Amino acid sequence: MRETRLIMGMPVTIDVVDAPGTDCLDTAFAYFEATDRRFSTYRDVSEISAINQARLGEADYSDEMHEVLDLAERTRRETLGYFDIRRRDGTLDPSGIVKGWAIRNAARLVAAAGARDFFVDAGGDIQPSGRNAEGQEWRVGIRSPFDPAEIIKVVYPRGHGVATSGTYARGGHIYDPHDPGHEDVDIVGLTVIGPDILEADRFATAAFAMGRPGIGFIEERPELEGYMVDAGGRATFTSGFEDYCAP
Repeated sequence: MRETRLIMGMPVTIDVVDAPGTDCLDTAFAYFEATDRRFSTYRDVSEISAINQARLGEADYSDEMHEVLDLAERTRRETLGYFDIRRRDGTLDPSGIVKGWAIRNAARLVAAAGARDFFVDAGGDIQPSGRNAEGQEWRVGIRSPFDPAEIIKVVYPRGHGVATSGTYARGGHIYDPHDPGHEDVDIVGLTVIGPDILEADRFATAAFAMGRPGIGFIEERPELEGYMVDAGGRATFTSGFEDYCAP
């Protein structure tokens, strides 16, 4: 049972092999929609917009907002400030952490419904579980930064999350918070494999903002592996990355 819907400005695909019923898909998609309504900076009526417009005080934040903002602050500290949801104008944009958080939570909802073999994919960031319909390991293709039709690497995450950050799909939406006016054009893509999609996503964003040193930052974290592509098409990867390149 597989379905794709456009939510949060991106395609969200859920594929459940051992489907316990269509309700699990509807529940997961409804969760993504509710997350978008709360955290979208493009919706004037969202909670994050109310915060940015000083229409909502901290005492009235939802539990979900507190959780995401606390997680963002922890990530900022863990990445030496390279992950920062505060925009240049002082407003907050938690989208760099909300996507991985939402994928992880949606996957938990699918699992809670009784599914064991499934994946959740939002904008190319993926949380798999179990095996595919052929009984094989789920495979995730890393697309070329220069030709989206080309797969340059295939990984077998085995239940781990896979997230990619880069400028080739959405343009320069990631910047170095320590030097906001500088745009690093040396790195075009960085894929991170983490214990779950939230961990992979939040550190992929920070590592990409670091530029070339980002792959070294991933190497230093034993729970993460990474694959970086530079503007010349050269790939650099962490010492354990190739462990995920064979089923």
